[in-house]
Amino acid sequence: MYFGGLQKTTLIDYPEKVACVIFTIGCNFRCPFCYSPELVLPEKIKNQSVIKDSEILNFLKKRKGKLDGVVICGGEPTIQKDLDIFLKKVKKIGYLVKIDTNGYLPEIIKKLLRENLLDYIAMDIKAPKEKYERYTGVKIDIKRIENSIKIIKSSNIDYEFRTTVAPGISKEDIFKIANWIGPAKRYFLQEFFEKKDIIDPEIKKLPTLKKEEIKKVIKEIKNNFEICKIR
Repeated sequence: MYFGGLQKTTLIDYPEKVACVIFTIGCNFRCPFCYSPELVLPEKIKNQSVIKDSEILNFLKKRKGKLDGVVICGGEPTIQKDLDIFLKKVKKIGYLVKIDTNGYLPEIIKKLLRENLLDYIAMDIKAPKEKYERYTGVKIDIKRIENSIKIIKSSNIDYEFRTTVAPGISKEDIFKIANWIGPAKRYFLQEFFEKKDIIDPEIKKLPTLKKEEIKKVIKEIKNNFEICKIR
């Protein structure tokens, strides 16, 4: 298994834990607002330096006692064929595992949960149902997203749903998402920060909700969730 990056320490990506972040290469979506095209687009991936799983595992062994957990994100981790094998090795060292996923492969999520390889899962909810293909950049079967939502909510591990409030996502869109996924444990709304290198710069021409507007929306949807915050 190969990775595209390693953030050696984070205090924010795994709630209440000191962790590292490992970035997988490749994705089954093409979200126009994606901040990491170097991990998603084939023409950019070929220029990306890679890290072998053996290097990551050696790093984790050396950091045992200083880190609590490992965050696996991407790209999209669930498309990696040997993800479960890698996670078994991480768990054997003694780490908690959090995975960040787009939820399009519910069968993989179910398998990882069944094998007790996850301690926390974060699923991105890209948009309300009717806008999902626009905000994933690909044709999708929305039932796959809905299956992942159900699997995660019925699991016995910690979880969160989150939405990046990308350009073109309106207050009404967020209300629809909240009604769709709620009630649930945690739902975070993430501000969109304009960066030069995203997959489709044209999306930046659409109106973007400001932080104060997002806070007002949270007041109206927070009863659907145990925790609902801006991030």
